[in-house]
Amino acid sequence: MIVTAPAIGPVLGGWITDNYNWRWIFFINIPIGFLSFFLSSRLVKDPVAFEAERASVRTNGKLHIDGIGITLIALASAALEIALDRGQIDDWFGSSFICWMLAIGVIGWIATIVWEIRLKEPIIEFRLLSSRNFAIASALFFVFGFGLFGSTTLIPQILQSLYGYRATDAGLVLGPGALVITLFAPIAAQLIQRQIAPARVLLAISIMTVGASMWYYSTFTLATDYSHYALARAYQGLGYGFFFVPVNVLAYSQLRPDQNNRASSLTNLFRNWGGSFGIAFITTAAERRHQFHQTNLGSAIGATSQQLSVRISELTNYLVTKGFSGPDAASAAQGYFYQQLQHQVSLLSFMDCFRVIAWLTLAAVPLLLFVRRFKPAGKAPAAH
Repeated sequence: MIVTAPAIGPVLGGWITDNYNWRWIFFINIPIGFLSFFLSSRLVKDPVAFEAERASVRTNGKLHIDGIGITLIALASAALEIALDRGQIDDWFGSSFICWMLAIGVIGWIATIVWEIRLKEPIIEFRLLSSRNFAIASALFFVFGFGLFGSTTLIPQILQSLYGYRATDAGLVLGPGALVITLFAPIAAQLIQRQIAPARVLLAISIMTVGASMWYYSTFTLATDYSHYALARAYQGLGYGFFFVPVNVLAYSQLRPDQNNRASSLTNLFRNWGGSFGIAFITTAAERRHQFHQTNLGSAIGATSQQLSVRISELTNYLVTKGFSGPDAASAAQGYFYQQLQHQVSLLSFMDCFRVIAWLTLAAVPLLLFVRRFKPAGKAPAAH
């Protein structure tokens, strides 16, 4: 699902947006959900170690549930997610509601960590972070979620607002990335299993490739066509194709088999956190940089700009020859150049976001220097 979601999600979402009909959603999504649940229950089986672990947490046949831990996690996650989703809309710290949500989220997660560490059978095993390799892998999962979800949010927004793409067309631009991931992820697995290349080397290649693809995005202009965006997404997919297997091998390299299930929940948590922070960063940074560039460009081409006056005059005269009245032509010419200014400002703000994602991604490379050496197992570790 990780491989296909970046491409299928936007395409399906765009299709529903363009062809909204609740009957299609009801009669397609719900049966697909039940079919997926049925096939998963019939075909996917837990390893013996997981079944033994599930039996070990039962006392006198009853399953012990950490109700306080679940409540703390739900409360902290909900508050933090609300703050990240509504932050830019409500002006972040300028809103008392956002401040309260952030405070509840931060305090809630601190309380969750303190509570879970004290328990023998916690919901989230934070003690696993004492393993250096697992902690580094968790940080890489956060960076991965930040870059993937941030760029997946940013690219359709750029294509629809600046290039006039439909939602479906914008989603199709993301398709090559998923295809490349599908092709190269098995190759990465074989390179590790045959001990041709260590996981640390593949991760370094992966992270640098993703960072380079983000930097490539930041060089685009308003004249960039579909092929360049699709090619950049393919480059990004090439980096992620060499990421999934090595990072999972790294994460479970120092853990016992009975710890794998809990490790999986923790890595998923960091990946989701990365995605939430990435999306919040994109919505906030794009808006703030838009204001910054608009101020700079607006001051550079003020009303006294001779070149701007000439261009407006030329366009006004052209529109008059096409049947516009003098006042209407002048107004339309000024509106056209203002629209062009807004497009340039938006493009610059979006490109700034790509550069930040690129630097954040590349900043994760030094973490690989602290990875402890390990010998990969003969087969991929169990994970969700």
